[in-house]
Amino acid sequence: MVLRALVVLVVALLAPVSAAFASDWLPHPADATWEYTWTDSVYNTTPTKEKVTVKSTNGASFTLAWTTDKEGNPAGAPTSIGTVDFQESNFGLINTNWASNQPPAGFPILCAALASCGNSLASTYYNLIWGTRAPTLFEPLLQGTSWTATGAAKNDVSSTNDYLGTEMVTVPAFPQPVLAAKVRSQITQAGALGDPYGSGTRTVWWVYGVGPVKIEFDHAGGSDAPVTISVLDSTNQTPQPPPPDVDYFPLRQGLHGRYVWTNPKHFKTPEVEKMSIDQVSNDSAQISFNSISGPIKVKGAYGFTKRLDGVTNLWGVTKAASLAIMPPLGPKASPVGKRRHFFTPFDLMTFGFNPVIPAYPAPGDAWDGGKNQNDFATYGVVGHATIVGMRKVKVPAGTFEALEVRTVLKQPGFPFGSGTRTSWFAPGRGLVKLVFHHGDGSVSTVVLSR
Repeated sequence: MVLRALVVLVVALLAPVSAAFASDWLPHPADATWEYTWTDSVYNTTPTKEKVTVKSTNGASFTLAWTTDKEGNPAGAPTSIGTVDFQESNFGLINTNWASNQPPAGFPILCAALASCGNSLASTYYNLIWGTRAPTLFEPLLQGTSWTATGAAKNDVSSTNDYLGTEMVTVPAFPQPVLAAKVRSQITQAGALGDPYGSGTRTVWWVYGVGPVKIEFDHAGGSDAPVTISVLDSTNQTPQPPPPDVDYFPLRQGLHGRYVWTNPKHFKTPEVEKMSIDQVSNDSAQISFNSISGPIKVKGAYGFTKRLDGVTNLWGVTKAASLAIMPPLGPKASPVGKRRHFFTPFDLMTFGFNPVIPAYPAPGDAWDGGKNQNDFATYGVVGHATIVGMRKVKVPAGTFEALEVRTVLKQPGFPFGSGTRTSWFAPGRGLVKLVFHHGDGSVSTVVLSR
């Protein structure tokens, strides 16, 4: 059999299928109100009440306002009046601006110079956005989610943030404990006159349908370092069950696996390839493939990102030499040299349209292919995908309770690019099995072997 040398470069910047902004981590109807009490163990030992309201909303952007006025605070409590601006995006909640009166005179100076210092930690929302402006809260919020961010007036405060899962938390606003998402941030500021007050460990408890209900900032500086605590006293918002946080497509650096791909009609021996996640930043990752044995000699890399519009394949680069002669793929509109090829299991998995799976998949969820212009220009495929539900799947790597996704694909004029694909994704592991019944009568089966 003749060895067919193929070099394929696919760079497809694919737009989101839909904008699915989940605002309920910080809801903001016009009549929403929250009241917080905050203290600092060194710089504000007098419990200080603040009322937060919705000042304005404009599309995906909104402004909250807070005040200590008329909150019944005792003499000596700091006066604080301000606003904080947010924007909802497909990667979470972004803080775009803030404004307030000056912090109390006795507070540490959080800038390198006293003049024109726009930094403060003298309010609940200032403690929330400190070091985490973009995003303040990352989404989708799934098991293992981590992200980096910056903050302060000159973006000179950095943070690494980890979602620790959910737990019950008790705050005065509710008669019973409520389920909250717990996010811990390691915050670093250097060069401020008030160092090390701007650095430390902050924990925020977020309740779906309400917003932040408790913030604890353990400032750096030793055993006697200040601790700032803010708790929610009251609100007219109602706690809701959070979306499921199961991660069916983990983008975790160092995760690797081995896949076996068979298609008896088109190649006699199994194709075995290794997958590894090489680079990760804020839930975007580069995933590489290398052949181990079989009829295809391939080296490839793929870019994926995980956002509120789902797990999206951004680009792919493969170089391959193949002994297997498989039917051609489209689309017809592309020159022959730029048409698709199946060289790796992820080529089979991503073929057609984005997303691979939604951000918070649930049985019955469905989406159509062919509507997104970039996807259609890349693949020329129309179709329909459905989340079937959870199924027990046994493969050589083990037995998994996996999410089943069924996709019907049609690539006009190319039977091999048409058919029904069923993919199974296991929590914390990703793709564990795939079966593609092609329109030419052949069947590609992919299993995770280890």
